[in-house]
Amino acid sequence: MNYCVVGDVHGEYNALINLVAKTPRYSQLIFVGDLVDRGSQSAHVVRFVREHKLACVKGNHEVMMIDYGSEFIEAVKNNRAIQQDNIWLKSGGIETLISYDLVSISQGKMVAHPFIKDFIFQFEDDIEWMKRLPLYLDLDVKHASGRKVVVSHSAIASVWNLKESAEEENIRKFSNIVLWGRIQPLDSEPIFNIFGHTPQRYAATIHKHYVNIDTGCYMKQEKGFGLLSAYCVGTGEVYASTDLNYEKVS
Repeated sequence: MNYCVVGDVHGEYNALINLVAKTPRYSQLIFVGDLVDRGSQSAHVVRFVREHKLACVKGNHEVMMIDYGSEFIEAVKNNRAIQQDNIWLKSGGIETLISYDLVSISQGKMVAHPFIKDFIFQFEDDIEWMKRLPLYLDLDVKHASGRKVVVSHSAIASVWNLKESAEEENIRKFSNIVLWGRIQPLDSEPIFNIFGHTPQRYAATIHKHYVNIDTGCYMKQEKGFGLLSAYCVGTGEVYASTDLNYEKVS
């Protein structure tokens, strides 16, 4: 099995479709999380991953959608005013709600669609799916280096020894680092870690013990960013696309 691990999509559905079309045939796609927010087609991205039953780990943007999206659902169901300002909305959550056809923008404020209660079920169901996503995937293959391959949202080596801990403090630390951490990837464990979370300029960063596959797909206006990339474990190749074209970069 040739696994191809896809970086943070952030609602860039067209770039995802272009990338999928150009990855090697019969590849098994895996996502490093952050499927949603910032881009304009988050709902389409989630639907694609779910309909094709593709593997994905949980990212910090999924966590924000779970937390604040659940509050949004409760407000709608109980006829309360929806929040206009929170960390999720500032981080692309508004674009996600728009992609689900739940809100529109009028005079600088979010306005719930008149019949929102009739079609909020898909948003709610996607949140329930996100809750079940794992924090990491330990793949059944080895990298060319001989190390086991581990996929996570952010670099995991610094807390790898805590993955099976039952202590509440260690569980919180493990989750926080894997979802939100920006720690320099350590070569302290016998794993080859593929992750995203921190955008890399121009191309994915590849080292002997890790790959950062986030190439800032949504950052189209910034020089050196705007690519969606995938790292193929079996071949060591990186494929990258935008919403307009495709490029094999190594």
